[in-house]
Amino acid sequence: MSQLRTLSATEVPSERLLLRKAHDADREGFIELMTDPEVRKYLGGPRPRSGVEQHFDAVGTANATSRPGTYVIADNTTNRLIGTLVLDRRPTDRPGHVTEDGEELELSYVLRRSAWGAGFAFEAATAALRAAADELPDQPVLVVTQTANKRSLKLAARLGFRPISTFEEFGAEQTLCTAPLSMFNI
Repeated sequence: MSQLRTLSATEVPSERLLLRKAHDADREGFIELMTDPEVRKYLGGPRPRSGVEQHFDAVGTANATSRPGTYVIADNTTNRLIGTLVLDRRPTDRPGHVTEDGEELELSYVLRRSAWGAGFAFEAATAALRAAADELPDQPVLVVTQTANKRSLKLAARLGFRPISTFEEFGAEQTLCTAPLSMFNI
């Protein structure tokens, strides 16, 4: 596990959303994220519902966001889980780095299908990156996505990330995008 810091805030608010830690009431939302074939299309496919349920029975829902930089994306009005966002360090043993030492900040997000197309991923990512820019020194931030995932690449570009290379991982071509954290200072 990296000794480098990531975003430490336990909550990050935005206009319509709250990035927060998981509650027991988030269980069904997590299960939906992990078992929906469309949501998991570029993430290795859906997981069997029984296995996901057993996992949450064993570790508890709150543990899904116990690490710093790991959040539920919740609707401000209903507090309902609409997705997850992680701003963590990319492990050095995985391909896709822009610095010699690796362990750059990596942004990832996944939303329930019912939340697609409303700008929630953009809003959540912007809020997290602005909070990180306030807390951490300037450094590269990565977004890595399957090259076939055109929606994710479009979102990365809208956020200001630029593609710099491709590589093979998980049996598919991945696109590595980067942006400086300082770009999100407001």
